[in-house]
Amino acid sequence: NSFAMLRTVVVLASLSIAHGFVGSSMLRTGFSPRTLRAQGISSLQMVAEADKNLIPVTKGEPVWGLKTNQQGTIWVPQRARPRRNRKNEGIRSMTRENEVKPSNFIYPLFVHTGDSNEEIASMPGAFRHTTDSVMKEVGEAIAEGVSNVILFPKIPEELKTNSADECYNPDGLVPELISNIKDKYGGKVNIWTDVALDPYSDQGHDGMVSSDKRGDGGAGRIMNDETIEQLCRQSIAQARAGADVVAPSDMMDGRIGAIRDALDSEGFTDVSIVAYTAKYASAFYGPFRDALDSAPRESSNAPRNKKTYQMDPANSREALIEAHLDASEGADMLMVKPGMPYLDIIKLLKDNTNLPISAYHVSGEYAMLKAAAEKGWVNEKDVALETLLCFKRAGADAILTYYAKQAARWLNEY
Repeated sequence: NSFAMLRTVVVLASLSIAHGFVGSSMLRTGFSPRTLRAQGISSLQMVAEADKNLIPVTKGEPVWGLKTNQQGTIWVPQRARPRRNRKNEGIRSMTRENEVKPSNFIYPLFVHTGDSNEEIASMPGAFRHTTDSVMKEVGEAIAEGVSNVILFPKIPEELKTNSADECYNPDGLVPELISNIKDKYGGKVNIWTDVALDPYSDQGHDGMVSSDKRGDGGAGRIMNDETIEQLCRQSIAQARAGADVVAPSDMMDGRIGAIRDALDSEGFTDVSIVAYTAKYASAFYGPFRDALDSAPRESSNAPRNKKTYQMDPANSREALIEAHLDASEGADMLMVKPGMPYLDIIKLLKDNTNLPISAYHVSGEYAMLKAAAEKGWVNEKDVALETLLCFKRAGADAILTYYAKQAARWLNEY
């Protein structure tokens, strides 16, 4: 009975080969039937040989249309097999199209005038640093290969006004900190500065607010040209303190050209301008505004949001208009903000300008990853590094991210 059963298996397997079926254990031996017969191995032995083979033996019904190769194993005829370029790390690393390095990162640092660091509840792992703590953070970032930092100040309430005059105080928080960092670290670090009025404004806006009710929703208007005058003064004050890069995030029309001319007229022709070119009126900024207390004030005459100057999230072609204007006005780099939800905009600008592109991995994106990691839903290291790689793949040359120091440390472990 056992012999009869084995003979039946052999016959069925032979019929399967003849009719294009694949699925019997005989076809998984790794040797062609011809080779096995030449070695004196019978059909019954062929069946038994399959049990010793490393190729898993399936138990399903034969599959119509699949073929076998000269080794007797399943073969799906195809010359191109993309998986060959993924078969081991040596090949994968050789053919990798994009790579994230610590030198790609800009490290954002919140600073305040307090005597101790304050953790930002909505941004786990991020702090409002004292000036001494900022100095330490800069040194640690440099040690990990991060050579670009950007400063975001939390200004005391009593110094805030609608005109935001504190923004160009040469003895203010930011200019003094720039000078101290440069004195200690010199050319080891490039200091970026945020150019906008909102940290210094009692209205919570990036620009000065008119006293009339002619703006959106019957509120005051964000005054474009008057704001630019203040932004030029702010940029000059930062350059005098030693800033390497000024980054206007205000989205006022024409501010890049005005700032470029103002810097050049003062002899700061080597100070770079990174334009927040496509800065969207996004819901992803909440934790940042918590950190700096820079949200629009409900008690003021100001508009309740920033939609009259930041871009509509529904628009993409408008970003090309902004990019063309910023480039023509002398910007050295263009920034897209937020980052992950706007990878298409990063790619759009990369394809339509010769200027470098930077992406801002904003506070809301950071907070989402942190929250998921704290819940144990994702591996923080893996998702953070994948996120940063996605920015590079989309076309970003530089990435402003709160993960900068930590991500650099992770990368340096490899």
